[in-house]
Amino acid sequence: MIELRDIRKSFGANHVLRGVNLTVPAGESMVIIGGSGTGKSVLLKCILGLVPPDGGQILIDGLYVEKSDREAFLARFGMLFQGGALFDSLPVWQNVAFRLLRGHSRRPRAEAREIAIEKLRRVGLKPEVADLYPAELSGGMQKRVGLARAIAAEPEIIFFDEPTTGLDPIMAGVINELIREIVSEMGATAITITHDMSSVRAIADRVAMLHEGIIQWTGPIEELDTTPDPYVQQFIHGRAEGPIPAVR
Repeated sequence: MIELRDIRKSFGANHVLRGVNLTVPAGESMVIIGGSGTGKSVLLKCILGLVPPDGGQILIDGLYVEKSDREAFLARFGMLFQGGALFDSLPVWQNVAFRLLRGHSRRPRAEAREIAIEKLRRVGLKPEVADLYPAELSGGMQKRVGLARAIAAEPEIIFFDEPTTGLDPIMAGVINELIREIVSEMGATAITITHDMSSVRAIADRVAMLHEGIIQWTGPIEELDTTPDPYVQQFIHGRAEGPIPAVR
């Protein structure tokens, strides 16, 4: 579903992506791990076209991204943002139905509200939450609302940017379980970026390790603990000693 060929991106003298090659099969959940500042979020933004890569090719379902109709292309995606990114001035249901109220996926207002309430139920929130505002919700509830919005338009591809950041371990486990269930139910292709190893083990079919601008290792989740790759072993065990500098 997603193929990245030699993706490169620099910001001035900072070479963030130095030739990323990665394939994500349809219907699989890929988790990209790596330290802070290694370019994981930049990579997602390159795929979405929010940041233009300096070189390389991105294919979605066999089609080159730069040759696709922009609005139709983006309609295939859903995204759960790291900070929730909810609109404070809109009630919860309008946040969830944001895409359904405008543009390519536009629906009648009553239908959009009905879909939003159904998606809120799917993530474990009651219908009465629909008319609250984000500021009235806990961090865990806001994250669920963000997840409901990510799936509202039934996307083929979903990105999760640090989905458990700021959550306590119990709520993080709830969000991980919801993500796994929803991706499986929808048959969606997913890419998650995270530092949280519990999320990796809960969500991933395959794992890719991004370091120094390239994919250092990729493989099925079952091989994560047994791979001899020194970058992976240092990262997943949180060791100070290894090929990844402790100070960056």
